[in-house]
Amino acid sequence: MATFAKPENALKRAEELINVGQKQDALQALHDLITSKRYRAWQKTHEKIMFKYIELCVDMRRGRFAKDGLIQYRIICQQVNVNSLEEVIKHFMDLSTKRAELARSQAQALEEALDVDDLEADKRPEDLMLSYVSGEKGKDRSDRELVTPWFKFLWETYRTVLEILRNNSKLMALYADTAHRAFQFCKQYKRTTEFRRLCEIIRNHLANLNKYRDQRDRPDLTAPETLHFYLDTRFEQLKVATELELWQEAFRSVEDIYGLTSMVKKMPKSSLMAVYYAKLTEIFWISSSNLYHAYAWFKLFQLQKSFNKNLNQKDLQLIASSVLLAALAAPPYDHLKTASHLELEHEKERNLRMYNLIGFNIDAKLETREVLSRSSLLADLVSKGVMTYVTQEVRDLYHILENEFLPLDLASKVQPLLAKIAKLGGKISTASSVPEVQLSHYVPALEKVATLRLLQQVSQVYQTMKVETLSKMVPFFDFSVVERTSVDAAKYNFIAMKVDHMKGAVLFGDLGFESDLLQDHLSVLAVNLNKSRSMLYPSQLKALKLGAVLPSLADILDKEHKKLLARKSIIEKRKEEQEHHLLKMEREEESKRLKQQKKTEEAEQKRLATEFEERKHQRIKREIEEREREEAQALLNDVEKRIKKKGKKPLIEGEKVTKQSLMELAMQEQLRERQEMEKKMQKLIKTMDHFERAKREEAAPLIEAAFQRRLAEEKLLHEREQQLEVEMSRERHDGDVKEKYRLARVMDHKMEFQKRVVNHRQAEYNRMKADREERISQIVRARKEERDIKRKMLCHVKTEEERLNRLREEEEARKREEAERRKKEEAEHRAKMDEIAERQRKREQELEERERLRKEAILRGTSFDGPTKPSEIPAAAALLVAAPATSAAAAGQPGGSKYVPKFRRSGLTELVAPPPAQSDKLGSAKQDDRGPPPSGDKWRPSFGSGNGASSSTRSWSSSKYSR
Repeated sequence: MATFAKPENALKRAEELINVGQKQDALQALHDLITSKRYRAWQKTHEKIMFKYIELCVDMRRGRFAKDGLIQYRIICQQVNVNSLEEVIKHFMDLSTKRAELARSQAQALEEALDVDDLEADKRPEDLMLSYVSGEKGKDRSDRELVTPWFKFLWETYRTVLEILRNNSKLMALYADTAHRAFQFCKQYKRTTEFRRLCEIIRNHLANLNKYRDQRDRPDLTAPETLHFYLDTRFEQLKVATELELWQEAFRSVEDIYGLTSMVKKMPKSSLMAVYYAKLTEIFWISSSNLYHAYAWFKLFQLQKSFNKNLNQKDLQLIASSVLLAALAAPPYDHLKTASHLELEHEKERNLRMYNLIGFNIDAKLETREVLSRSSLLADLVSKGVMTYVTQEVRDLYHILENEFLPLDLASKVQPLLAKIAKLGGKISTASSVPEVQLSHYVPALEKVATLRLLQQVSQVYQTMKVETLSKMVPFFDFSVVERTSVDAAKYNFIAMKVDHMKGAVLFGDLGFESDLLQDHLSVLAVNLNKSRSMLYPSQLKALKLGAVLPSLADILDKEHKKLLARKSIIEKRKEEQEHHLLKMEREEESKRLKQQKKTEEAEQKRLATEFEERKHQRIKREIEEREREEAQALLNDVEKRIKKKGKKPLIEGEKVTKQSLMELAMQEQLRERQEMEKKMQKLIKTMDHFERAKREEAAPLIEAAFQRRLAEEKLLHEREQQLEVEMSRERHDGDVKEKYRLARVMDHKMEFQKRVVNHRQAEYNRMKADREERISQIVRARKEERDIKRKMLCHVKTEEERLNRLREEEEARKREEAERRKKEEAEHRAKMDEIAERQRKREQELEERERLRKEAILRGTSFDGPTKPSEIPAAAALLVAAPATSAAAAGQPGGSKYVPKFRRSGLTELVAPPPAQSDKLGSAKQDDRGPPPSGDKWRPSFGSGNGASSSTRSWSSSKYSR
C-alpha cells in the first residue's frame, strides 16, 4: 500500500501510471488513498481524485471498486460538502450510460457492416467455424460480446447508487432521479427481470427506513418534499410496470402507493390520483375483475369531473360512458352465493383490501358484498348524475338490460346498440391520465350480460324451448357458448335451466317443484297493482302526518337542548386538553433546551479531546518524518553510487530528497530500463519480419512451378483411370445381359412352383382358421357353463346362509323367552317367600306381646290366661319329641299349629324326658344359649330343605325374644 504526503501526489501518480498503460495500479493507488483513514478531511482535491477514480472504474468495469470508493467518499463529505458526493454520483451514472450507449451503437454498426450480399467472401475461416460451433447469429454474438457486459455494469451502477443514497435525507432528489433513470433503462431495453428486482430493492429501502427510525440523516416521510419524491418514484414505477405489461408488479406498486399514503395520512395531488385510478382500471380489466374495474372508473370520473376544469363535454361523455359500460359489463350474479364459510372469509378480506385500494372506506363488520356490488354501483351512478353525461346508445342499453322485460326482442334490440357503441371512442386531450378511451373492448362482456338477461327473462315466461329457437334468439354466440355461460349462471343460482340434447330442448325452472321465479313474478305484479291503486285512490294518512309530528316537537326541542349542552361541555373539555397540550409542549421545549445545552458541553469536551489527540498525532508524525529523513539519506547515498557507476549525472547536493522521491526515482529508473528493452525488442522484431518476407518472396516461384508439375501428373492419372472405368462398365453390362437370357428359360417353372406353394399355404391357413374358431366356441361354451355353475352355487350358498341365520335367530328368541320365563318364576317365588316371612314376623311379635303381658301379670300377682291350656301341653310335647323338624317347619307356615316359646318348650321337654343330646346337638344348644347374633346381623328366614337351618333360625329368634 503506497503512502503519499498529499492527495495531489496520489492523483499525479495515478496519471503517470495511466499514461504508461498501468490502469490497474493507478486504480489501486487511488483506492488506497480513498479508503485510508489518514485523508478523511475533505478537500477540493478529493473531488478531482474521485472523478479520476470513477473514470478508471468505468473503463475497467470495476463495479465493486466503485461502490467501495463511493461509500468511503460519502463518509468523508457527508457532513462537510454533500453536493460534492452528488456531483461524483452524477458523473458516475453519466459515464456508465454513455459507455453502454456507445457499446450498443458499435454493435449496431458491426451488424450493418456485416449486412452484405456475398457473406462467404467477407467471412474469415475463424468466423465460419465459430458460427458452426456456437449456432448464434452475428447480432446475438455481438450483443453478448459488446453490449451485455456494459448493460450489466450499468445495471450494477444503478443498484450501487440506490444503495448508497437510500438513507440520505440531503440527497433524496438524486435518489429519486436515479430510480427514474433505472426505470427508464428497464423500459427502454425491456428488462423485466431487472425491473422486478429494482422494485423489490426500493420496497426494501422503505421497509428498512420505517424499521430503523433512529438513524442519523434519515429521511422524514412527513416532510412534504420527501413525500413528493417517494410518491413520484412509486408512480413512475407503476407507469413503467403497466407499459412492460408486468401486471403483478403493477398491482404491488399500487399497494406500495396506498401503504405510503396510509403511513403519512396524506393524500397525493389530484393529478397523481388520476394516474393511480387510470392504472387501476387497466390492472383490474386485465385480471377480469370487472366490478373493481367499474369502481375504479367511477372514482376516476369523479376525480376528473371535480379537479379537471379543462375537460370538455365530449371527453366527459366518453369517460361517463366508460363508467356505465364497465358497470354493466360486471356479472349480474354473486359469485359467493354458494361459497363455503372459509371462502367467504377469504373473499371478505380480499374485498376489504381491494376497496381500500380503490378508495372506499368500508366497515369490516358489514357484509362488503352487499355494500359494494353491481346493483349498488348502478344505483350510485344514477344518484350521482352520471346518466346525464353518457351517450344515448349507452343510456338505451342500460334501460334495456336493467329496466325492461323483453324476453323475445332483447337480443335484437341490444345488437344494433352494441354495433354503434363499438365505433365510439377516441383520444382525450384534456385528461393526461387517460390518453385514449375505446368502448369496443366492453362489447364481448356486454354480449355475455345480454345473453344472461335474455335467459333469465325467458326462464320467467317459458318452461320449455327448442334449442334452435334459443339459438336464433341469441345472435351473439353459438349454442355451445350459450351453454357454457348458462352453466356458470346456474352454478351461482342466477337461473335454473337444463339442456336435453336428446330431445333438442331447453327446460327452465326446477322441475317437480313450484317455481320460485313465478312466485316472484306474481309478487312483483301485486306490488305494481298496489302502487297503481294508491295512485288512483291516494291515502288520507298524509294529511294527518303534520298532526302526528306536532306532539313530538317538545321532545325534539328537549333533545336539541341536551345536544347543545353536551357540545358546550365538549368544547370546554377540548380547551382544557389544548391548555394541557401547550403546557406539555413548553415542558418538552425546556427539556430539549437542556438536552441541547448538555450536547454542546459534550461537544466542547470532545473538541478538547480531539485537539489533544491531534497534537499527539502531530508529534508522532514529526518523529516518523525524522526517521524517514534518516532513511532517505541512506538511500540517497546508494542511489548516487548506482548513478555514478552508470556514468550519469549525480543528484545536486543540497537538494531536498525524501524517501518517497527516492522510491519514485527508483521506479523511474526501472521504467526507463524497461522502455529501452522494449525498443530493442521492436528492432529485433522488425529485422525478423524483413528476413521472413525475403524468404517467402524467393520461395514463391518455386512453389508455383512444383504445383504446375503436380497438376499435369494428376491430369494424366485421372484420364487413365477414367478409361479403365469405362471398359470395366462395358464388360459388366455384357455379363448381365447373358445372365438375363439364361434365367428367362426357367420363368414358367418358377411361376408354377409359386402357385403350388401359395395354394398349399392357403389350405393350411383355412384349416388353422377353422380349428381356431372351433376352439374359441368350446372356450365360450365352457365359460358359459362355468358361469351358470358359479351362479347356482352362489344362490345355494346364499339360501343356506339365510336358513342358518333364521335358525340362529329362532334359537336366540327361544333362549330369550326361556330366560324371561325363569326370571318371572324366580320373581314370583321370591315374592311368595317374602310374604311368608312377613307373616312369621307378625306372629312372633304377637307372641312376644302376650309374653310381656303375662310377665307383667305375674309381677302384679294377678292371674293370666296363657295361650296354651293344660290339656294341650302333652300333645305339644309329643309333637316336639316325635317330629321336631315337622314342628319347626309348621311353625314357619301360616296354616300350622301355634308357636311355642322357648321357656315352654324347656318345660315340656322335662315332662316327656327326651333322650340325651348328642355332642353336636349340645354344641348347637350351646350356640343357641349364647344369646342373639351380633348386632350387625339381621334375621332372615331360611327356607332350605334341611332341618338345621330352620332350627338355627328359630333358636336365634327365640333367644332374642326371651332376652
